[in-house]
Amino acid sequence: MSRNRSRRLDRVYGAIASPTRRAILTMLAGGEVNVGDLAARFPVSFNAVSKHVKVLERAGLVARRVRGREHRLRLRPQPLREAAHWLETYRAFWEARLDALEALLSRS
Repeated sequence: MSRNRSRRLDRVYGAIASPTRRAILTMLAGGEVNVGDLAARFPVSFNAVSKHVKVLERAGLVARRVRGREHRLRLRPQPLREAAHWLETYRAFWEARLDALEALLSRS
């Protein structure tokens, strides 16, 4: 795995480690949302939500469109697909190994 890809995965997994950021992604899955409207849905300050959004932007999970004073956010799912692909590779690897171990132990 390239160093760049590894860093991207680190940022994605770090971003989705937070329940608040996962909730933001869930909301954005429904379509583009104004930052102010998004912040109003959380029991924390606008600044706190803004910091969470910046983490998601750095991970490439959220894109921001600015029109005048309005900031609109949308989900960018590709980094999540890449993270899921990485997990799937290791899931398949370990599943095959554990199946082989189970077969070996059942012969004993």
